[in-house]
Amino acid sequence: MTLFAAYCHDAEGAPVLREQLLTAHLDHVEAHLCDYAVAGPLKQGEETIGSLLVIKATDEAEARAKFEADPYFAAGVWESVSFSEFRGVAGDWVGGAAWKA
Repeated sequence: MTLFAAYCHDAEGAPVLREQLLTAHLDHVEAHLCDYAVAGPLKQGEETIGSLLVIKATDEAEARAKFEADPYFAAGVWESVSFSEFRGVAGDWVGGAAWKA
């Protein structure tokens, strides 16, 4: 399984959309929890300014399809999205330094 990171910056008006769609978004995430390595909001103080989703998939097309199924995507919560393959190689989440395993 490969990881793909979606780094999303909110669009103008996103706070209203987030509030309207929060339940649908969380229901979607919970229903597909096994598809995420990690996911959550990007914050600037108390303000949400975007999202980071690291999605597990066999290829980029599958990861994008999973990402685009999120109600926030369809509603235009995110103004811009940077989507890339991600390889965790260091830190607590990967158990230290992967190259030493």
